[in-house]
Amino acid sequence: MAAAACGGSDSTTTTETSAGASSAPAAAQVKVGLAYDIGGRGDGSFNDAAGRGLDQAVSELKVEKKELEATAGETDAQKEERLRLLAQGGYNPVIAVGFAYSGSVAKVAPEYPEVKFAIVDDADAKGDNITNLLFAEEQGSFLVGVAAALKSEKGSVGFIGGVETPLIKKFEAGFTAGAKAVKSDIKIQAKYLTQPPDFGGFNDPAKGKTVAQGMYDAGADVVYHAAGGSGSGVFEAAKAAGAMAIGVDSDQAALPAYASFKDVIITSMLKKVDVAVFDFLKNYTTGTVKSGASVYDLKAGGVDYSTTGGKIDDIKSKIDEYKQKIVNGEITVPTS
Repeated sequence: MAAAACGGSDSTTTTETSAGASSAPAAAQVKVGLAYDIGGRGDGSFNDAAGRGLDQAVSELKVEKKELEATAGETDAQKEERLRLLAQGGYNPVIAVGFAYSGSVAKVAPEYPEVKFAIVDDADAKGDNITNLLFAEEQGSFLVGVAAALKSEKGSVGFIGGVETPLIKKFEAGFTAGAKAVKSDIKIQAKYLTQPPDFGGFNDPAKGKTVAQGMYDAGADVVYHAAGGSGSGVFEAAKAAGAMAIGVDSDQAALPAYASFKDVIITSMLKKVDVAVFDFLKNYTTGTVKSGASVYDLKAGGVDYSTTGGKIDDIKSKIDEYKQKIVNGEITVPTS
């Protein structure tokens, strides 16, 4: 669920709770274990962003790495076993990508108190050795909602979520608020591909395409997806309809995997998971990892929007006006 070519900085995180700092290990001795969410490397979105942060740490911090993939329809017990394999294998720290690992991290982390765990997108798993890497998705989504409303010629836009969870509802809430801030009477279609505990909606391009086609047929001319690997289907539908789409997490118009769709991707909501992952690993190597929440919002540079392709250059100044109002506290973006 992050921008290509975005660098991290020590000022990026806001730590809400903390535990005592650990002593710094020698970087050459650090072995990082990373457990991906469904879709894994190659999803062109959330997981790839986490992978970029890990790759940066390998390059700049000289850590070793081991990556393990999730499987469709797996149980919590399988997630727990994946985390245990990493911890038992001498990997420390261990990073879990995605809120689906919440219960598993909460259960496994106490079994290995000497191992530092991080989980992306979940605040519920708590412990002295757990760091929660969180984002203000609603703020970035507000900005692409503004872009969608300004670019829409039909006064109708759409939102597609991969799975209907509180996290993905934040994307929808922000997008809706942003679009309505521009045009209060704009029509917004919103649909989810699957319901928990079925997380297949994050990796089902065919279903993404079908739902997006329905939205375009119903009058939408811009559709924003927060659906992981299913987003490629949304882009296919946009191209077939001669319409517009908005990507998520990474600058998807700039990714080789989506080269054939870059003409329909007008912008992407950037969720800088790579920055969060790298920051956590940098903090680990310097012995400054703290438990609790590290929040990446607009003010901290943790979310944003992309401009690749120049398709929103004509409205960038207007989007940035809203961006500044959010940073200044003049606009509070809803999360539900």
